[in-house]
Amino acid sequence: MLSVEDWAEIRRLRRSEGVSISEIARVLAISRNTVKAALASDEPPRYRRRAAGSVVDGFEPRVRELLRAYPTMPATVIGERIGWPYSIRTLSGRVAELRPVYLPPDPASRTSYAAGEIAQCDFWFPDIELPVGFGQTRTAKQLPVLTMVTGYARWDSAVLIPSRHAEDLFSGWWQLLEALGAVPRVLVWDGEGAIGRWRGRRSELTVECQGFRGTLAAKVVVCRPADPEAKGLVERLHDYLERSFLPGRTFTGPGDFNAQLQGFLVRANTRQHRALGCRPADRIAADRAAMLALPPVPPTVGWRSSTRLARDHYVRLDGNDYSVHPGVIGRRIDIHADLDRVRVFCDGRQVADHERIWAKHQTISAPDHLTAARALRRDRLEILRPAPPTREPEVEQRALTDYDTALGLTDGGVA
Repeated sequence: MLSVEDWAEIRRLRRSEGVSISEIARVLAISRNTVKAALASDEPPRYRRRAAGSVVDGFEPRVRELLRAYPTMPATVIGERIGWPYSIRTLSGRVAELRPVYLPPDPASRTSYAAGEIAQCDFWFPDIELPVGFGQTRTAKQLPVLTMVTGYARWDSAVLIPSRHAEDLFSGWWQLLEALGAVPRVLVWDGEGAIGRWRGRRSELTVECQGFRGTLAAKVVVCRPADPEAKGLVERLHDYLERSFLPGRTFTGPGDFNAQLQGFLVRANTRQHRALGCRPADRIAADRAAMLALPPVPPTVGWRSSTRLARDHYVRLDGNDYSVHPGVIGRRIDIHADLDRVRVFCDGRQVADHERIWAKHQTISAPDHLTAARALRRDRLEILRPAPPTREPEVEQRALTDYDTALGLTDGGVA
């Protein structure tokens, strides 16, 4: 067989140097017909092994007959039906070649998202125990991570929140949307209790979710039960965080966890994305431009309540008691709390401001509130203390001899 080197040299000598076919044959010691064949071939010569027969050739008509009737029949079942006496690997290879003839192909669909169209949201529960102060630790079931991924840019967002209560969920959700700088037109959620659920054949959103999405002017879609593929983007984010963010990390508290998580997501959003062929940072500008603008008036999120301040001047929120200035005891107060602060107002004036504690069953007291309470109790006691009793006027006590003298009962008197 002619080598590739001789084939290339023949073509060079003939086309570049103009050497005759006879001379090329003499120089390379090959026949003129070989030279002519090399010049006529546009591809280099390659070794092609002659196809040999296979033990499955004699069984192929029966295999085709079975596949024609049952295109999805497994190769093992086909082997049983035809009495296959050899290795199943040989038969399965031939069945794989013949099956597409009788079974129409099933191409996989590629899901694509338009810019600004959609974002998928969910909770991630990392397998950690996080210290929250006061000697307490809490697991991921109690401290979930709220995650969000945009469909077009694959932009990842996440934040650790204190609980799965609706007040904390919507606070964290709004924080992610503010950081994104826009609102996707469709927000996809799993069947989270604070968002909504499927009842019968339709989904129902909670009242809190309806109010939140109404302020955003966006649509919220609740996935059907047992349908993780409907939110595959955010599920892949969770897997990525499990494999790339958690290993080898330790956390001193919720603030440290969020700080490390945000630093990791900055790098994650600038990595090359295989499915996109680019980085999420290269697409996020177009994604934001097609989204809805943030509402001019932010939605009402977080904990909101109103009550009359009792004598102990403390309010309870998420299992903890926070002090309030005792000067407003007996008056109506408004309690506002988010992921970071707990604030109390009375007639528009702030009367308490505490850092929110993620531990449970704690009493948080501001020093100035305790000082004011002691002063008020002292003033109250002085007002209510009864006046000291008035002293009776002192009466002079006379000696008994004075009465005897007056009555003439002394020795000088009449007996």
